[in-house]
Amino acid sequence: MCVKKLSIYQIYYLNILKKLALFISVVFHPLLMATYGCLLLFFVIQNTVYDYLTPFDAKWRVTFIVFFFSMIFPALNIFILFRLKRIPSILLSKPSDRTYPYIITALFYFGLFYLLLDVNIWNSIKLFILGGGIAILLTSLINFKTKISAHMVGLGGILGLIISVSQLIKFDMTLFYIIIILIAGLVGSARLILDEHKPYQLYLGFLLGFIVQISLFLGLQKIIFA
Repeated sequence: MCVKKLSIYQIYYLNILKKLALFISVVFHPLLMATYGCLLLFFVIQNTVYDYLTPFDAKWRVTFIVFFFSMIFPALNIFILFRLKRIPSILLSKPSDRTYPYIITALFYFGLFYLLLDVNIWNSIKLFILGGGIAILLTSLINFKTKISAHMVGLGGILGLIISVSQLIKFDMTLFYIIIILIAGLVGSARLILDEHKPYQLYLGFLLGFIVQISLFLGLQKIIFA
């Protein structure tokens, strides 16, 4: 069978496409999702209780704490595991590379949740962090059977957060639902272009993140998690 060779222009555009896909994957890296969730509630979505009734300094302090526990510390952990040769690459492309980083990242989330318990901040933020830890832990368990997209777990979690908060405070956030779903489609396409996942792994990840957040918020709604 004759295999058609790509022209130099096709190779050029394919390389550009892969670089763009890599850029999208980095911008929407799973370790950034908790920080993005805080930024959305505190700064992006206007005219809500999170916007009006949260002091500006408190918004930034909480966001920075979340950033360090959900991004900086897990990233340092991955780098240390790489330097100790526990994992072959910081990209975590193989399912076997992801187990320890995922479990330790989940522990950082649970530690952050415990740290925030006594902080005078909206319980929705605390619940979002707890849900993130649970979702990451479940991802590490599913990873033993099949590779699952952590990118999509994070985006599904953010959608679950926004929908839950919208219902709790009775505020229309439909535009943000649409934007998050479009971003999820963009990120999913990028992961396919990079050949990091199969389609079902993307859908599974998105549903996992979404269901965990929705379930927690609905389950604890009566405890005034607003």
